[in-house]
Amino acid sequence: MVEKAQFSSHLYHPKYWLLWLGVGFMRLTQMLPLAIQMKLGAGLGRLAMKLVGSRVKTARRNLELCFPDMPDSEIRQLLKQNFEETGKAVFDTANAWWWSDEKIQKHMTIKGKEHVEQTLANGQGVILFAVHCLPLEMGARIFGQFQPGVGVYRPHNNPLMEYLQVKGRLRSNKALVPKRDLRQMVRSLREPNVIWYTADQDFGRSSAIFIPFFNVPEAATITGATTLAKLGKAKVLPFFVERNNDDTGYNIEIQPALDNFPGENEIEDAKRGNKIIEEIISRNKSQYMWLHRRFKTRPNKGDASLYK
Repeated sequence: MVEKAQFSSHLYHPKYWLLWLGVGFMRLTQMLPLAIQMKLGAGLGRLAMKLVGSRVKTARRNLELCFPDMPDSEIRQLLKQNFEETGKAVFDTANAWWWSDEKIQKHMTIKGKEHVEQTLANGQGVILFAVHCLPLEMGARIFGQFQPGVGVYRPHNNPLMEYLQVKGRLRSNKALVPKRDLRQMVRSLREPNVIWYTADQDFGRSSAIFIPFFNVPEAATITGATTLAKLGKAKVLPFFVERNNDDTGYNIEIQPALDNFPGENEIEDAKRGNKIIEEIISRNKSQYMWLHRRFKTRPNKGDASLYK
């Protein structure tokens, strides 16, 4: 469990200077109103569309696979909006890491706090069942304003980025747990605590079952929510975060704890989880992380890629 960001003088090495320069620029943008930040972010996203063609193709293919009946004109429009939202997410992350608590509170609304409070009062841990919405970093910071929790994360390969993300995320979390440390997650839930959990990405064949996701009949899906809920004696609460349509702030909503979860069959649990993920994504399609190769792992090693 990581409870403090570890700084080293090694991070001043010249190989990190360009990244430090970027950090300095992002810190300066904190003085800008949110609306201006979002205009800059949208422009950054449009620029990215011209520079990262492979990611554009991935996002477009994901949309085609998930929404085969969507007209091509709508897909093109949604793709453009998604990249604009992705550019805005750069500022969302900076705001989540560096805004003061007072400034966060001026730009947020929370719905469903009572579901978390009641679950914890009953002596049970909370698994916030989230998805990779683009403002997710801000969602965690907002949630921490009333109930700091334990974040599940992937340690960054770049030492400076690891320091920055840990320091930023611990502004609202009690601690961070590497995503493979199941034992610590279970221990945290039993205390009880709140754990952030996402199951909407492709984590490879070794830990996957293949079940429907939107209109893809066999999508690699993990079953960790069932394991965590059983071992941690915890409740699963769906979690939604979005940026306002007019870019004036952020909203999060926590739904009531799922009934009869976990069930007797982890496959049925995972199918139920994918349906919840679909519902959350469908609430604001443009703010979902479509750039990830969600369907890269196929049921059989010889199966043709869905991205060719």
